[in-house]
Amino acid sequence: MSTPESAVTPAEERAWPGLDVSGLRILVAGFGISGYAVADQTMQRGAHVLVVDGADTPELRERAQILEVLGVEVRLGAEHLDGLPQDRPLDLVVTSPGWRPEQPLLRAAQEAGVPVWSEIELARRMQAADGPAWLAVTGTNGKTTTVTMLESILLRAGLRAVACGNVGLPVIEAALDPAGFDVLALELSSFQLHWTQHLDCEAAAVLNVSDDHLDWHGGAEAYAAAKGRIYEGVRTACIYNVADPTTLRLVEEADVREGARAIGIGLSTPGLSELGVIDGILADRAFLAERRTSAAELATLEDLAPLGPQGAGPHVVIDALAAAALARAHGVEPWAVRDGLRAYRMGSHRAQHLATIDGIGYVDDTKATNPAAAAASLRAAERVVWIAGGDAKGADLGPLIAAAHDRLVGVVLLGRDDAPFTAALSRHAPEVPVRRIDPGDTDGVAGRSRLMEDAVQAARALAEAGDVVLLAPAAASIDQFRDYAERGDLFAAAVTRLPGERA
Repeated sequence: MSTPESAVTPAEERAWPGLDVSGLRILVAGFGISGYAVADQTMQRGAHVLVVDGADTPELRERAQILEVLGVEVRLGAEHLDGLPQDRPLDLVVTSPGWRPEQPLLRAAQEAGVPVWSEIELARRMQAADGPAWLAVTGTNGKTTTVTMLESILLRAGLRAVACGNVGLPVIEAALDPAGFDVLALELSSFQLHWTQHLDCEAAAVLNVSDDHLDWHGGAEAYAAAKGRIYEGVRTACIYNVADPTTLRLVEEADVREGARAIGIGLSTPGLSELGVIDGILADRAFLAERRTSAAELATLEDLAPLGPQGAGPHVVIDALAAAALARAHGVEPWAVRDGLRAYRMGSHRAQHLATIDGIGYVDDTKATNPAAAAASLRAAERVVWIAGGDAKGADLGPLIAAAHDRLVGVVLLGRDDAPFTAALSRHAPEVPVRRIDPGDTDGVAGRSRLMEDAVQAARALAEAGDVVLLAPAAASIDQFRDYAERGDLFAAAVTRLPGERA
């Protein structure tokens, strides 16, 4: 009698697409959303699954009980992270994106020859050959806006599509959905891409690359290289930002399928094989047969006007062009691009226009946790009262403030340590008034709410009609808030309490 493939073939040697995981002994490293999805999807298909996580909380224990009933073993606590388990052999480790490459368990797996995959790698291999097309987005900033714009466009085109990955569903759930999607719009982080070898997207975009997460990756080159993995195996189009030479270099270095094209996006008149802007029109000179002599109208800047208090900022327009390029690479007609962009509205905390009160706009971009993201947000308005500060993570704030100082009406600083911001402001914008908010006690929600209330009141006092009060901190929230979302929620709540005439 022959032995079934599932009993003898290592994970890396099993045929895919449509990878059969039955019989594989899989360790899932991390019990977050993607880790739970991996355990659930592989267990259902006959894998023997062990999940480990360093945390041991009531929430995780409750989640573990659900899977343990179905035969998944879950081990919680830091003692399970020091190396591979000694009581069982392993065929595969699937790691959550937050785990660093030098983490002892992952390092032990690599030294033992056990493959380490991301959820994305596993999903790509398990998805059937006739499964949904993949359209993927990465970049230091703008990923979520672009991928949700893309989802809106695809849905308007009548396709069964979903945003997944770093936003929405885990990719493995979307890829293996029993009803079947036509297209997946994937947001992928550098962490996810680091552990991914095979993407084979129909089209992919790198929006921008600026210094971020360098400690995790070990340097700027490794970080950029992780972003560039998104282009590997692309079949139709590699979308790059004409204003960011690194994105073009990553395209040039990528190993793509024969016939894949490099497609540029930019804010000026598009050249051949580019999308750009002509007299307020988003124009396509890439995905039409007569592109040498004409361009297709996709949408207008007026269509995007609701996406900012003074119209869509330049970074939002770039995101829209990237979404349009990805959709056009899939064959979506121009009318669907237009309708999808017209229907789109910003998600919470991403350049979200909250209100206009007494002629002053209030914008929540708390997700702008690094200087590059804050710079893009600041460029979207002519006169800004900027609420900034937090854990700057050692970032150089000088270039950001030097570029923005002509737009700054005033600055309100949060954060336990305001020195990085005050030093850069005194050097590059000494004439701009700065209000420092006393950190006080922020251990409880009441203290954090008070902090943000004071910041909004200080910003209101600095602003005049026509100005924008912008929360774009250029820093992480962890020194004073639970997370960036709480920071944004408290900002929105404080704005709601402001008196005045609302437009």
